[in-house]
Amino acid sequence: MRRTEIRLSTDERPVLARFPRPARVAGYTVLLAFALLYALPFLVQLATAFKSDPEAASHPLSLLPSDPTAAVFRQLTGSGGSGEGVPFLRWLGNSTLVTVVVTLGRVLFDSAAGYALARLRFRGRAVLVAFVVAVMAVPPVVLLIPKFLVLNTLGIFDTYTGMIVPLLFDAAGIFIMKQFFESIPREVEEAARIDGAGVGRIFWYVVLPMSRPALITVTLLSFQGSWNEFTHFLVATQSSDYETLTTGLARFVSGGLGAGTQYPLKLGAALLSTIPVAVLFFCFQRYFIRGANAGSVKE
Repeated sequence: MRRTEIRLSTDERPVLARFPRPARVAGYTVLLAFALLYALPFLVQLATAFKSDPEAASHPLSLLPSDPTAAVFRQLTGSGGSGEGVPFLRWLGNSTLVTVVVTLGRVLFDSAAGYALARLRFRGRAVLVAFVVAVMAVPPVVLLIPKFLVLNTLGIFDTYTGMIVPLLFDAAGIFIMKQFFESIPREVEEAARIDGAGVGRIFWYVVLPMSRPALITVTLLSFQGSWNEFTHFLVATQSSDYETLTTGLARFVSGGLGAGTQYPLKLGAALLSTIPVAVLFFCFQRYFIRGANAGSVKE
């Protein structure tokens, strides 16, 4: 097989690579400065979580605690003996339950609906595709009151069912899966159909295993969206027994629990709630980028 060498012209190189070395160093320095600027709030959050209340109030922006302590985390996990007013573990359990069920449901329903819109030919398909795109354009805030009325009418207000079921379907996930399925060559499905496989077997055993980048993308988006969901839980629940990390922390920060500033406790709780999403994203970010760009390339 003959090897073909492809050389990049000057115009095809990265922008900073076209400039002299001093200019590139200055450019990277500016980018690093902006990166540190964006990372500063997270560093302050991390440092404050290991401070005492007096130190956090007197030196709120210092990045090095003078006397680091993990008392905040012991208090949040219930091992410190003084965290009775902060039911962090209950918030964590509710968030974990809702997030796991919603993520699994979205991946299943979004992939099935995306495959149906991409490959099946039926009357009204174009209308459904337009409807999915239209739903993506609707601001979620305008649906808060109708959502509350529907949940209350169905009798599932302030229940796990009311928290989970409305989040099981996601228009953005359906659109991502549809675009990815359309990029898969039809010859693969035709070969499976010749071997006697039906639509269900082709979807489950042929197409779905080839869609790992898109599935990981939808999983990440579903996990992040349901873990950080706030407005839906605000109108779907009322009892403190169904509070999640977002609604519980919002009530805590607004002064609904405890007294005083309690900056280390608040930022420590926020830090713990951020870790799962951050770890998941950094572990699968390359698949996320592939899945997000897969729909724009068709063979």
